[in-house]
Amino acid sequence: MDAKEIIARRVAQEIREGMLVNLGIGLPSMVANYLPEKVHVFFQAENGVIGLGARPPEGMEDPDLTDAGGGFVTAVPGAASIDSAMSFGLIRGGHLDMTVLGGLQVDARGYLANWMIPGKMVPGMGGAMDLVSGAKKVIVSMVHTAKGAHKIVPECTLPLTAARRVSLIVTEMAVIEPTENGLVLKEHGPGCTVDDVIAATGTNLIVHGDVPQMRLN
Repeated sequence: MDAKEIIARRVAQEIREGMLVNLGIGLPSMVANYLPEKVHVFFQAENGVIGLGARPPEGMEDPDLTDAGGGFVTAVPGAASIDSAMSFGLIRGGHLDMTVLGGLQVDARGYLANWMIPGKMVPGMGGAMDLVSGAKKVIVSMVHTAKGAHKIVPECTLPLTAARRVSLIVTEMAVIEPTENGLVLKEHGPGCTVDDVIAATGTNLIVHGDVPQMRLN
């Protein structure tokens, strides 16, 4: 398994029956491929769809049915198309059980930075500010480092997405829970040790006892 598959498989284990879940573009969208069997959830996209299905077979794409990133999707039985006002009303009203977002940085307080300066050839903020502020549970799914640089840092140097601690950080190397006392290492990834995780992390981690390896199915 490559890093992205490890992350997506582990995040999928956090999803429970009946949840309303928003998946961000890119890596988070892969999570839907690894849901546990017989777990039925509704995936929401902020552009106005509830009940997203898998990517359609080649040649069966519908240009009017896409996720928020413009990727082609299908709709499951019972899906609904809604306008943006209602979609963001669900998000801002606290009705989303979970959102899964990518990340550029997460700091020692558990604050997320996942957008950069508008007008540059880099990610924009999209609906992330609303999602981090409004969803009941916020999971950051990202690779642990970027070209050797730390992504889990003492303090974000990029603009914060929201002044709210995220619920969980999942990388290919670790599952980390931000708390009032700091970042707690809950699990380590396959093929790496706790020492490897600590060395690849740019800020202090709290380690309690024996840290288990993350479960992927």
